[in-house]
Amino acid sequence: MDFWDVFWLLLIFIPLLLIWGFAIVDIFRRDDLSGWLKALWIVIVILMPFLGTLIYLIFRRPGATPQERRAMDEASREFVAKYAPTDTAQQISLLSDLHDRGKLTDAEFAAEKARVLEAARGASAAPPAGTVPGGGVVPGTPPAPPPPPSGGTPPTRPAGFGPTA
Repeated sequence: MDFWDVFWLLLIFIPLLLIWGFAIVDIFRRDDLSGWLKALWIVIVILMPFLGTLIYLIFRRPGATPQERRAMDEASREFVAKYAPTDTAQQISLLSDLHDRGKLTDAEFAAEKARVLEAARGASAAPPAGTVPGGGVVPGTPPAPPPPPSGGTPPTRPAGFGPTA
């Protein structure tokens, strides 16, 4: 094989073959195309490999398959869970920083601050584990620990005051 045969094979034929294969796989994976439209695109791409693939890639609407949407959603949830503030003080500090930088208006800051504080009050006023709303205890649960004596250390707030999903 001479230089031009290798050049043609490695730099032109194989990349075109990969793009052609990508187009065929992409046509089958799309959920926004009907069956007849998929069949039409497959016929066009197979009968005219270069021109059909070029036309498909130009007119292809951007979109994600259901698997790609789930993967993006999971990645964004992991990111939020990793970097979201975990307690009320961190959330209010973050809101204050956004307000100071002008990213939040006074009304937005007040509304979000009220929401965070209300969530913190609601979580701290929640009944102890193992109780029912009427004041009784669910059978089979261990008794709740006694409250700390007055003047002792205040109870710690449970984690998990991050943004809701």
